[in-house]
Amino acid sequence: MSGDAFTDAGALAAALDHGGLRSLLAAEVAMRHSAQVLVQDVRQRASGRPGPRVVTGRYRASWDSEVRREGPVITGEVGTNAPQGRRLEFGFVGVDSLGRRYAQRPYPHLGPAVESAGPRLVQELGQAVEGAL
Repeated sequence: MSGDAFTDAGALAAALDHGGLRSLLAAEVAMRHSAQVLVQDVRQRASGRPGPRVVTGRYRASWDSEVRREGPVITGEVGTNAPQGRRLEFGFVGVDSLGRRYAQRPYPHLGPAVESAGPRLVQELGQAVEGAL
């Protein structure tokens, strides 16, 4: 190999494998960071109007992220296991399972956070892969 030119197919394959692995690891780090930033944004938006008001702080603290890598596929999930999550995000009009009647307006906090996170995630992943190569 001289300069940037490859004359050996094996050397080229090894370089591509190495660059691919570095890119994958960099993308995973970027995804983990972006997921944490999204969690922080959701928590901030769930800290009062126009989002839901904070009563105890448990709902806000229930938001978390999980990033998994299976082969070349990286997935990130952000969510809550709190039962009021959907009701706060989308509102609820009707009678619940206990017979209580509600007309609760929505307090979007996840949707707006995801909307603003998309371009940042794309930029961060692009920079991570570019830096790895």
